[in-house]
Amino acid sequence: MIVRSLSDIEGTDRDVQSASGTWRSKRIVLAKEGVGFSLHETVLYAGTETTMWYANHIEAVFCVEGEAELTNEETGEKHWISPGTMYLLDGHEKHTIRPKSDFRVMCVFNPPVTGREDHDENGVYPLLTEA
Repeated sequence: MIVRSLSDIEGTDRDVQSASGTWRSKRIVLAKEGVGFSLHETVLYAGTETTMWYANHIEAVFCVEGEAELTNEETGEKHWISPGTMYLLDGHEKHTIRPKSDFRVMCVFNPPVTGREDHDENGVYPLLTEA
Protein backbone atom coordinates (compact mmCIF):
# COMPACT_ATOMS: atom_id res chain seq x y z
CA MET A 1 0.00 0.00 0.00
CA ILE A 2 1.23 3.47 -0.88
CA VAL A 3 0.05 6.53 1.04
CA ARG A 4 1.35 9.86 -0.22
CA SER A 5 0.21 13.45 0.29
CA LEU A 6 0.76 16.45 -1.96
CA SER A 7 2.86 18.02 0.79
CA ASP A 8 5.16 14.96 0.65
CA ILE A 9 5.82 15.74 -3.03
CA GLU A 10 6.48 19.49 -2.78
CA GLY A 11 10.10 20.36 -3.53
CA THR A 12 11.01 16.83 -4.70
CA ASP A 13 11.72 15.55 -8.22
CA ARG A 14 7.98 14.69 -8.43
CA ASP A 15 7.13 18.42 -8.23
CA VAL A 16 7.62 19.63 -11.81
CA GLN A 17 7.34 23.16 -13.20
CA SER A 18 6.95 23.29 -16.98
CA ALA A 19 9.74 24.76 -19.05
CA SER A 20 7.16 27.19 -20.46
CA GLY A 21 6.14 28.34 -16.96
CA THR A 22 2.43 27.78 -17.69
CA TRP A 23 1.85 24.85 -15.32
CA ARG A 24 3.07 22.95 -12.27
CA SER A 25 2.47 19.23 -11.81
CA LYS A 26 2.80 17.09 -8.71
CA ARG A 27 3.29 13.50 -9.85
CA ILE A 28 1.59 11.39 -7.17
CA VAL A 29 1.84 7.96 -8.84
CA LEU A 30 4.48 7.25 -11.50
CA ALA A 31 5.51 4.36 -13.76
CA LYS A 32 8.00 3.10 -11.16
CA GLU A 33 5.08 2.21 -8.87
CA GLY A 34 4.18 -0.45 -11.46
CA VAL A 35 0.38 -0.05 -11.37
CA GLY A 36 -0.26 0.67 -15.07
CA PHE A 37 -1.14 4.37 -14.82
CA SER A 38 0.20 7.61 -13.39
CA LEU A 39 -1.71 10.18 -11.35
CA HIS A 40 -0.91 13.89 -11.15
CA GLU A 41 -2.30 17.06 -9.64
CA THR A 42 -1.64 19.83 -12.14
CA VAL A 43 -2.27 23.56 -11.89
CA LEU A 44 -2.37 25.55 -15.12
CA TYR A 45 -1.98 29.26 -14.42
CA ALA A 46 -4.63 31.90 -15.11
CA GLY A 47 -4.10 33.92 -18.27
CA THR A 48 -1.76 31.38 -19.90
CA GLU A 49 -2.22 29.19 -22.93
CA THR A 50 -0.85 25.65 -23.24
CA THR A 51 -1.12 23.49 -26.35
CA MET A 52 -0.58 19.78 -25.81
CA TRP A 53 -0.75 16.64 -27.89
CA TYR A 54 -0.40 13.32 -26.10
CA ALA A 55 0.50 11.26 -29.15
CA ASN A 56 1.88 8.49 -26.92
CA HIS A 57 -0.56 8.56 -23.98
CA ILE A 58 -4.25 8.56 -23.13
CA GLU A 59 -5.10 11.21 -20.54
CA ALA A 60 -8.19 11.66 -18.38
CA VAL A 61 -8.52 15.06 -16.69
CA PHE A 62 -10.91 15.91 -13.84
CA CYS A 63 -11.32 19.57 -12.89
CA VAL A 64 -11.19 20.22 -9.14
CA GLU A 65 -10.88 24.02 -9.09
CA GLY A 66 -10.93 26.94 -11.52
CA GLU A 67 -12.26 27.36 -15.04
CA ALA A 68 -10.72 27.05 -18.48
CA GLU A 69 -11.56 26.92 -22.14
CA LEU A 70 -10.54 23.65 -23.82
CA THR A 71 -10.12 23.71 -27.60
CA ASN A 72 -9.84 20.58 -29.72
CA GLU A 73 -7.24 21.81 -32.22
CA GLU A 74 -8.23 19.13 -34.73
CA THR A 75 -11.89 20.17 -34.97
CA GLY A 76 -11.95 23.70 -33.54
CA GLU A 77 -14.60 22.59 -31.03
CA LYS A 78 -14.48 24.49 -27.73
CA HIS A 79 -15.59 23.33 -24.28
CA TRP A 80 -15.92 25.23 -21.00
CA ILE A 81 -14.34 23.18 -18.20
CA SER A 82 -15.27 23.89 -14.57
CA PRO A 83 -15.17 21.96 -11.27
CA GLY A 84 -16.78 18.54 -11.58
CA THR A 85 -16.12 18.27 -15.33
CA MET A 86 -13.94 15.56 -16.86
CA TYR A 87 -12.44 15.32 -20.32
CA LEU A 88 -10.80 12.27 -21.85
CA LEU A 89 -8.27 12.51 -24.67
CA ASP A 90 -9.07 9.02 -25.93
CA GLY A 91 -8.17 9.86 -29.54
CA HIS A 92 -4.82 11.55 -28.81
CA GLU A 93 -6.40 14.92 -29.67
CA LYS A 94 -4.14 17.95 -29.93
CA HIS A 95 -5.71 20.50 -27.58
CA THR A 96 -5.22 23.91 -26.00
CA ILE A 97 -6.13 24.97 -22.48
CA ARG A 98 -6.77 28.66 -21.69
CA PRO A 99 -7.36 29.02 -17.91
CA LYS A 100 -9.48 31.98 -16.85
CA SER A 101 -8.41 31.36 -13.24
CA ASP A 102 -5.80 29.03 -11.79
CA PHE A 103 -7.06 25.67 -13.04
CA ARG A 104 -6.39 22.67 -10.75
CA VAL A 105 -6.98 19.23 -12.23
CA MET A 106 -6.31 15.59 -11.43
CA CYS A 107 -4.81 13.75 -14.40
CA VAL A 108 -4.44 10.04 -15.11
CA PHE A 109 -2.06 8.84 -17.84
CA ASN A 110 -1.83 5.50 -19.58
CA PRO A 111 0.81 4.36 -20.21
CA PRO A 112 2.14 5.87 -16.98
CA VAL A 113 4.71 8.65 -17.15
CA THR A 114 8.07 8.39 -15.43
CA GLY A 115 8.03 11.96 -14.08
CA ARG A 116 10.89 13.15 -16.32
CA GLU A 117 8.67 14.17 -19.25
CA ASP A 118 8.05 17.71 -20.45
CA HIS A 119 6.23 18.79 -23.59
CA ASP A 120 8.37 19.02 -26.72
CA GLU A 121 7.96 21.68 -29.42
CA ASN A 122 4.78 19.91 -30.63
CA GLY A 123 3.26 19.65 -27.14
CA VAL A 124 4.04 15.91 -26.98
CA TYR A 125 5.31 13.94 -23.99
CA PRO A 126 7.96 11.46 -25.18
CA LEU A 127 7.27 7.81 -24.40
CA LEU A 128 9.83 7.16 -21.65
CA THR A 129 10.21 3.95 -19.70
CA GLU A 130 11.82 3.21 -16.37
CA ALA A 131 15.38 1.94 -16.80
